Amino acid sequence: MKRRTPATVLLLLGLIAHPASGQTQPAGDVLGSHNLSLSGTSPIKGRLDPCLYCHVPHSGVQNSNAALWSQTLSTQTYTTYSSTTLHNTSQQPTLGGPSSLCLSCHDGTVAVGQTQPYGQVPMSGSMYPADVFGTNLQGSHPFSLKLPLVDAADLVPSLVLNGTTADPLHAVQLINGDVECTSCHTPHNQAIDTISKNFLVRDSSSGQLCLACHDPNPRTVNGQSNDLAQWSGSIHSTAGNAIANNPLLGSYTTVAQNACLSCHMPHNSASPMRLLREPVPPMPNMDVSTQNCITCHNGNSNISPAITNVYAEFAKISHPFPAGVNQHDAGEPALLNNNRHATCVDCHNPHAALQVTSFSATLPPLIRPSQAGVVGISATDGVSVLTPAVNQYENCLRCHGMSTGKQTPAIFGYLPTRIVNAADPLNLLPQMNSTASSSHPVLHPSSSALPQPSLLAFMLQLDGKTQGRAMGTQIYCSDCHNSDDNREFGGTGPNGPHGSKWLHLLERRYEFSEAPGPGQRITNLYPNPDVSINGPYAMCGKCHDLQNQILANTSWARHSSHINAGFSCSTCHTPHGIGASSGNLTGERLINFDSKVVAPNGGMPVSYNRGANTCALVCHETVHYPNGTVTPLTVKGPGKR
Repeated sequence: MKRRTPATVLLLLGLIAHPASGQTQPAGDVLGSHNLSLSGTSPIKGRLDPCLYCHVPHSGVQNSNAALWSQTLSTQTYTTYSSTTLHNTSQQPTLGGPSSLCLSCHDGTVAVGQTQPYGQVPMSGSMYPADVFGTNLQGSHPFSLKLPLVDAADLVPSLVLNGTTADPLHAVQLINGDVECTSCHTPHNQAIDTISKNFLVRDSSSGQLCLACHDPNPRTVNGQSNDLAQWSGSIHSTAGNAIANNPLLGSYTTVAQNACLSCHMPHNSASPMRLLREPVPPMPNMDVSTQNCITCHNGNSNISPAITNVYAEFAKISHPFPAGVNQHDAGEPALLNNNRHATCVDCHNPHAALQVTSFSATLPPLIRPSQAGVVGISATDGVSVLTPAVNQYENCLRCHGMSTGKQTPAIFGYLPTRIVNAADPLNLLPQMNSTASSSHPVLHPSSSALPQPSLLAFMLQLDGKTQGRAMGTQIYCSDCHNSDDNREFGGTGPNGPHGSKWLHLLERRYEFSEAPGPGQRITNLYPNPDVSINGPYAMCGKCHDLQNQILANTSWARHSSHINAGFSCSTCHTPHGIGASSGNLTGERLINFDSKVVAPNGGMPVSYNRGANTCALVCHETVHYPNGTVTPLTVKGPGKR
């Protein structure tokens, strides 16, 4: 009589030889932590043959005959993944279906070894905490979706067209046309991926498992563009920085190999929507989107070599994080009405962002490589959405244009009120577009109609001496609103308006003249000022030759007298532009007086005559007349003579 080979041995031999992944299978205990026998490598052990914990050789129970299931199934009701951008709907896994089998151990409500044919098998040890998902599955990738699947811009077309993934090895598969646990995991072989030993159906380095279903190519579905369209060339897809703290950033050794896992967690994410990671421990008072980025961008040793420390900028005056209900959401409108916040992902698309290796390679107004793929608002009408934005200012116009609910937090400092003001003085679009009376050349090139003799040929670096980028005919928003230690102009910090020690997120010092009331004495004069990088006009001195042109009166005969008396540029000039105008203030040369500092001269409105280069107003208790003469104010201050 022949001796039969035990069925369990045949099963294991079949598993070792299973070719689905296209990889050579490792020798030894392929079941790994699913081998619950006394001789296995699982942290929890019992006395049964390893296959018998899950399978009954001759019959199945509890609606799972196809798998000959032995473990008692969980009958829990699960809270499944949902988000504002999810096109497919998760539903309860079918009892006895592929995912239900996995959850009979991994939801933690049924004891491991609680078998149907043998009862509770005595077990020692416990499961790894990370492998217990509970009944709240909002922090796990969606599965058991409602069929038929719904197409979306970030999904590979074949999922809906013919029910197949884009995996060239055909290891990642839909199960009965659906996404189930076994689409990504095989319970019978722990180390097909020899680095990420998580029972994956294939090697998943460089995001290969994710890219089986998520499309990195340009697609538009139902008017929505694919947010992943530039992934393949992005810095997060290609960076070779070594991972020094694997638990925070995934299983692999570099940022590029971790790919999607650098930012997303397939299971047990603490930030359920979009399955985002966050630092351990979390940073206080910070939204989840920014938390996710700070894991790497905080200058620590998580990755090597370390990258620029953006987190340090937030300790300064910084863009406002979400507060209360003002949370960022990936599905929010591009125009941020009544929802003031500035997270990393409002200005950067992590799936498309590129490393900026040369600031001179991209000239204004084009978007910086680090902002590649980010959404923007058209400067033409202030409401049309641009996906992606082409110019940097289009991204800024999400908040600083036509949006409603804009605020003026005190942390940003003094804000002038201009004599000629529009209904929304914080709307920069009419102040800076091509119809503005005059403006800094951000939204359009500078005009040659009124030459600016004070302009330098090159912007000055942060040291105030070294030449930086050539002036050109157009500038960036970030040429003025920038980190005070930014790399582009000679510092070591990150570029862009993340944070600054100077008010209004300005790159350099700039003082605003302030007075107790219109026409009264200015309280913060800077007489005989320092016009160097350390002085009150440092921001203006980046582009304008203060010493040799402004103080030499090449564009106006009284510049030097006003500056030497200690007045700020802000008294007479608006920094962005003047969209509205009047017969008294045409807005030429950015002249639009601060009404908190100047007052009308008797019955005459505040005015400026460019032809005569004179004004009519009261400033610093001095009366200015249209003919250019000045006299002391007879009545000084409210009720005083």
